[in-house]
Amino acid sequence: MLTYYSATAREDFWTEHWGGHTVEELLAVARVSPLTTLITDALPPAGPVLEAGCGLGQYVILLRERGWPAAGVDGSVEALAACRRVAAVPLAASDLRALAIRSGSLAAYVSLGVVEHDPDGPDAILAEARRVLASGGVLVISAPYLNGVRRLGAPWIRRRQSALARRGGTFYQYAFTRREFVAALGRHGFTPLAAHPYDPARVLRAAARTLPGGRRRAAGTGSEPPVLHAVAGRRGWLRGLARRALYSEPTLRLLGHMLLVVARRA
Repeated sequence: MLTYYSATAREDFWTEHWGGHTVEELLAVARVSPLTTLITDALPPAGPVLEAGCGLGQYVILLRERGWPAAGVDGSVEALAACRRVAAVPLAASDLRALAIRSGSLAAYVSLGVVEHDPDGPDAILAEARRVLASGGVLVISAPYLNGVRRLGAPWIRRRQSALARRGGTFYQYAFTRREFVAALGRHGFTPLAAHPYDPARVLRAAARTLPGGRRRAAGTGSEPPVLHAVAGRRGWLRGLARRALYSEPTLRLLGHMLLVVARRA
């Protein structure tokens, strides 16, 4: 695992984080995101679904639109309130390590980019996920991926993060190899069914911000990677070719920012 620190992580960190977005913009992105297809293809056709760490709740809204009886929990009351101002969906503030949910009552548990933020590791959250899922229930979970680029840069990343910690940085998150993440699921009785790296453009967006005018260009591109605009210009066919290359399996293993694992509870 790689450990990351933040100079700005405070108690109100997540409230400030979600304050930079709107429910509407994240819902619009979710409706066209390849990640959404991975999630919905993995879910059972019926039964209650919980999104644990739902943030502004865009996936709770989307899943309910598509017929699943979904609910969300999160630690940020402000984020949940923002969601409720847009849609009357079932939400609750909760510690994911101690959910007020009956054991074995869920058909599916979805959690996107959450377990990595527990400094004690993912085990307490995964144990609680197993408790609330029914036997045979589906877990759809993601965490930062220790991809090919991060593996190559691991010595530099560790030195940089250690220096930040010595300057008073606060723990932010872990990044996992596929083997490490799957092993954590196995410790809690989950059988992995599939693993999908996603968001390969994150590294490219970060690189684009280092170029002259890069921050301004990156801010205006939405979910489309800036490199695709630079490569393709107005040629739609070339943009499509670049996108297919970016989302090929070798590129996802090299650049995928997150790893989504679908697993089944024993």
